[in-house]
Amino acid sequence: MTDERDELIKRISETQRHLNRLFLQHRSPLFTSNLTVRQLHVVIMLAEYGTASGQDLAQRLGVSLGTVTGIVDRLIAHNLVNRYEDPRDRRVRRIELTDTGRALVREITDAGLARYRQIMQRLDLETLRALDHVTTKIREIAEDL
Repeated sequence: MTDERDELIKRISETQRHLNRLFLQHRSPLFTSNLTVRQLHVVIMLAEYGTASGQDLAQRLGVSLGTVTGIVDRLIAHNLVNRYEDPRDRRVRRIELTDTGRALVREITDAGLARYRQIMQRLDLETLRALDHVTTKIREIAEDL
């Protein structure tokens, strides 16, 4: 039983990697934005959280505040984020997406969802139901971890 389980996990992982490679071949704004991985990470985090302090970003990225300052400075130069004084604590600088930054996140998300939807449209109803069940289980387990 363990051998079969290990083999299935290996095959599923290989399929996931293959799908990732296929998605990389598709021209997505994620890969044409001229941003570094860390800059993209900050943009995506800000899209999720709305706003964050430099300290929050440094902690989430696992880097120094100085590193975050450089990343944010470059994102400001790209007009993707704004930095402003926290009205509740003037010592804290908060960072948020600009309209341009929000548009980039929408563009990245929409492109990925459109490609994913094209794939899903080709699956029969029974397979979609099974996939829904499996992905729901995976999400539940991931949330528990």
